Formats: sequence, structure tokens, C-alpha cells
Amino acid sequence: MTVTRRKMMFLVGGGAVLAAAGGFGLAVSRRPQSAYLPWSQAGSYSEPRMRALSWALLAPNPHNRQPWLADLSEDGVITLLADKDRLLPQTDPFHRQITIGLGCFVELLRMAAAEDGYRVASTLFPEGSSTAALDDRPVARLTFIADPKVARDPLFAEVLHRRSLKEPFDLARPVAAERVAELGAVVGHARFGGSVEPGDVAFWRALTREALKIEVETSHTYRESVDLFRIGRHEVDANPDGIDFSGPLFETLRLTGQFSREHATNTTSFAYKSGMDAVFANADTAMGHVWLITPDNTRETQIAVGADWLRVNLAATARGLGFHPLSQALQEFPEMQGPFRAVHDRLAPDGGTVQMLARIGYGPQAGQSPRWPLESRIVHA
Repeated sequence: MTVTRRKMMFLVGGGAVLAAAGGFGLAVSRRPQSAYLPWSQAGSYSEPRMRALSWALLAPNPHNRQPWLADLSEDGVITLLADKDRLLPQTDPFHRQITIGLGCFVELLRMAAAEDGYRVASTLFPEGSSTAALDDRPVARLTFIADPKVARDPLFAEVLHRRSLKEPFDLARPVAAERVAELGAVVGHARFGGSVEPGDVAFWRALTREALKIEVETSHTYRESVDLFRIGRHEVDANPDGIDFSGPLFETLRLTGQFSREHATNTTSFAYKSGMDAVFANADTAMGHVWLITPDNTRETQIAVGADWLRVNLAATARGLGFHPLSQALQEFPEMQGPFRAVHDRLAPDGGTVQMLARIGYGPQAGQSPRWPLESRIVHA
């Protein structure tokens, strides 16, 4: 995670002592060693499917769970499976958001294959699917077909720069309404919407803050997130998924005993209070919001939403816009019913599903998210 000045103020306010020299200074300044390697290794494989997969695993996905497995046992084909060990049963009980993340993966794979002159023919859920849950059946059968005329996607140029910016945005830098329209122009399946109007921004700031509060104050959903905390470089390297707390700030807090999973669940602790301040600062500094709506909510539609969501994120990156999903209000666990209804009453009063919601604005540069190595995502190869 990027250490911002604001977070450093939290650190000082909490009484931590930063030792800039000696072994302590070296310990807090070290970064994870292996967790970021997939970003530099993308595209370095000789086999076309592996090369495309090495790009696809950089796709955005809920809680950075990276819920994809690729079966390469059939020549020229990738059979995509959902890794059932990487689901989010508390916050995403029907696996809708995980499926959208798999859709982001498929779209990025398609883009990467096109760069190498391959068209990808996709058959989604070839053995069927359930709306209740993902299971052992394939998510997609992806066939690589050599096609020198396949169109390359200009958004692919932004893949290595794409981030989910989980930092406060600059309140002094408004987002022009034209930028919202430009983001919508890249969407091909869902109905895109967005606004930077002050009244709309105020509404969504308040609603997303409420939803964040509910998720954290609901014990079983917050516990799901805390269990996925990766605190310090050793934990991030060991499990490069989940929620990354690495870098000098968090190494210092860890080494001085001020940040742990126990502190995070203690509502009287400095770590908990500071964390809530930071989470609310993100919602409260949104300078606009964008969303995607679909008329139905089938698994195939969720995959298509993922393709659109990746494209909107890449389009925002191309325009220097910070982009941060805030989809807590769209989660389908019982305690979130109030915000869930409010979102749908406002955006889909005549029916349909609001699939994704994000805040946009201008903010600091964010670091890369950790990734599992490609080889760990291959099965039956």
C-alpha cells in the first residue's frame, strides 16, 4: 500500500516511533520480494495461452482473491474454473462479485491474445451453472484461434498502469462531466451511468459511507476481511492475495505492536479507529461516481459485466482518473438490505440489477497489487 502523508499523520498521532537508521529502518523499508513479480513477468512466456494468462491474472477482482484456475490439458484451449477456496461467502454469498472478477479476467485474456494475433472464442458455462453458487463446473471454455486480422484493443496499453486507488481523492480537483461520458463509451454490454453533479455526489458519499460502516460493524462480514489481511512483507509474499498491508507504515506499526488482526477487531484500538477514519475518507472524498446496470442477473451477464468493468477501469486510467470500486451497498447479505434497496430504488426503479459502483477522482499514484505466480494458477497442464 502507498504511504500517504495523511497515513503518516495517523502513525505519528498514534505514538509510533520511526527509527530511520539501523536494522529497524532497514526492516521497515523492505518490500515484498515475490508478490509483485507477476507484473514484470507479464507477456514473458513463449506459449500463447501462458502469455495471455500472464496478463489476465493482473485483472481486478474482489478483495484481490484471484479466484481463477486455468486447465491447459486440451491443446489450444483454456478451461477456466473458479477456485472455490477463494470465494467470499459472507459478503458475496451468491458469488456474483467473484463471477464479475472472472469476467474481468476473461476480457483481459482476450485483449492479450489479440496482441499476439489470436482470437479467443468463448463458450461460457459449457456445462451449465447455478445462480445460487459457483461450483466445480467450468466457467468458460476459451479456444485460441490464430487470426492475424484480429483487432487489437487500444485499452490494453493501460494494463500495467491500472490500479484500484484506495486513497482519498483531491477535493480541489473536480472531474469534468465529459470524462464520465468518455468512460461510458467503452462499455459494450451493461447500461453505464455516472455523475459528478454535487447533489448526486453528496448522495453517493453518504450512502457508500453507510454501507462501509454496515460491513465493518457486522461481525461476520468484517471478520471475513480481517482474515484476509496480509500484514507486512512476509505475509504478503507468503499469500499474495487478500488485503495488502505492506510498506514502511504498516511494517512500523507491526514491529511496534500497534497493528495486528487483534488490534483491527478491537473497536477501542488506535488501529481500528484510524482504519475507519481512512475508509470513510475514501468515501467522503469521492468527486464523482459511475455504475453498471443490467436487465437480468445471469452468470453470463455477470461475466459480461466484468468485461465492461475492466474496460471502464482502463479508460479511467488512460485519463489519469483515480478509480475505486465501492460496491458494499450492492452486497447481498441480510444486514445490507437497506443500502441495497436504496441503490436500486435510485438507479433501477423499474427493475434490473445494479452490478457495480465506483468512485472517481484525482489522487496519488498507487502501487501494484500482489499477485500469485501464474504457475500456481494452472491445473492439469
